[in-house]
Amino acid sequence: MHSFKDSTFFSFIKERKWHYIIGILLLFLINILQLIVPKITGKAIDGLQQRAITEHQLLIYAGLTLLIAILVFILNYLSRIQIIGSANLYEFALRNKMFRHLLDLSMNFYNKKAVGDIIALSINDVNAIRMAMGRGIMIISDTVFMLIASIYIMSKGINPKLTIIAFIPLPFMVYVMLRFSKIINIRFKAVQESFADLTRKVQENVSGMRIIKSFVQEENEIDNFNTINEDNYNKNMGLVRIQGLFGPLISFISSISYMVVLVCGGNLVVDNVITLGDFIAFNSYLGMIIRPIGFIGMIINFIQRGEASASRINELFSEKPYIHDTHSIPAGAYHNKRLKGKIAFRNLTFKYQGQEKSALKNINLTIQPGKTLAIVGKVGSGKSTLIHLILRLYNPEKQGQLFIDDVDIMDIPLKTLRDNIGYVPQDNFLFSTTIKNNIAFSPRNINYETVEKTAKISQVYDNIIEFPNGFDTMLGERGVNLSGGQKQRISIARALAKNPSIIILDDALSAVDTNTEERILEGLKTFMKGRTAIIIAHRISTIKDADEIVVLDDGRIIEQGTHEELLKKSGAYYEMYQKQLLEEEITTA
Repeated sequence: MHSFKDSTFFSFIKERKWHYIIGILLLFLINILQLIVPKITGKAIDGLQQRAITEHQLLIYAGLTLLIAILVFILNYLSRIQIIGSANLYEFALRNKMFRHLLDLSMNFYNKKAVGDIIALSINDVNAIRMAMGRGIMIISDTVFMLIASIYIMSKGINPKLTIIAFIPLPFMVYVMLRFSKIINIRFKAVQESFADLTRKVQENVSGMRIIKSFVQEENEIDNFNTINEDNYNKNMGLVRIQGLFGPLISFISSISYMVVLVCGGNLVVDNVITLGDFIAFNSYLGMIIRPIGFIGMIINFIQRGEASASRINELFSEKPYIHDTHSIPAGAYHNKRLKGKIAFRNLTFKYQGQEKSALKNINLTIQPGKTLAIVGKVGSGKSTLIHLILRLYNPEKQGQLFIDDVDIMDIPLKTLRDNIGYVPQDNFLFSTTIKNNIAFSPRNINYETVEKTAKISQVYDNIIEFPNGFDTMLGERGVNLSGGQKQRISIARALAKNPSIIILDDALSAVDTNTEERILEGLKTFMKGRTAIIIAHRISTIKDADEIVVLDDGRIIEQGTHEELLKKSGAYYEMYQKQLLEEEITTA
């Protein structure tokens, strides 16, 4: 079972040990000061009862009480800065570590893990751990010291027999706490998982708002959301019910101590065994004990929530990147090296994890440096899979199947490989920042002139300068304030701005008209000189000038050659070409 022991919890505590030690020592000092107050009150009451106290002494007692209150206020502030501040720092460090780990994980992880789950982990679960490491540690330290010190003073300074009687309900309290703690842990885990479902649904609906509206599915999605929200409500209420029962039950058991002390302590006062002042002081100490004992419910709540959240976060950290640099790569090999761009597939077969059917079968293909390869085929024929393997978003099934510049792709550092590839994906993802920052999205230092130049090549420059803020225009989430064609062209500019050795366009011109497509392809001809290019497209007009064209079907290469060579074969490519000519004739008729 994952727990705090398996996490970075103890390593962080060790690193910040002096902050926690100082904070806990300050708490002990606060408790010592608070323990003096009942003694002062008891002496004052005994003096008043016996009429043996002067007005000056009474003012001294009041002044001491005020001074203690001021010191407690200052020390409380300082202790919270040390402990709560450290917990906040841990939250900061943990979120950074989680984000770094998420960026290291491979696509396999994101194929099985929903965005809502990741958001819930990085918000709710991290908060729960922070509360356990901050407020939880403070309450534990406060409770332990107050219990020990109060019991000692009550037994030694007032009456040991009365102290034993007052703590008769304690074993019952411990029993209740142990019983409830397991239930709280289980129910809190259910709440966190339900919150993840809720977050996932909200994120999905916001991202797909255009589809929801265009298909008039608002009411249906409201019903779906209500079902998930109701489940979240029920899970939370299940936790609230157990916590609601737990707290009052602890308070009820602790109040029995007051009742016992009232009866037994009252008789001791009547019998002159203890003074009235001692009796009131004893009750004050008992109140000091009952208060932290009442917090035990909160402590268990914090610990169980933290334990459940630590378990979920450790599951994330236990995920290892499937895609990583192999140990066989020599230190410094290929560092900042510019690849020539030769790509070779040698009898490559590939299937996705968990799938029985192979996505690619026996692929043998060589792309020479500076040449353009076009790939066509039906949906699901394996075109994008081929690209994902070149980018090493997925690993080939074994070494010796995919080579870049005659070097096995597994022996090329990921940073070097991907830094040499300019990739335009199908989904054209844009970030919520300026257009300029989206185009210059690269580890390299890309200047404004390059941003403008690549925007002109991708035929989006004129659109951009028409915006009120030009290249400084802020984009909405995923570039929602742009048309599909504008997003595609900005994505192309982003890929070109890297100045890569290899250009990959995965159906990157599907959202532009044929006239714009011609201008983009014309601009790319000059840019692509000396670079290897791979173009996936459905329109023949996009790829007819490629040096070589391959036709994929069911993961296999069924045809291969130039545009003219493939037309002469009168096969699948020819049929595709004739079909598109017919569609153009119908459109222009």
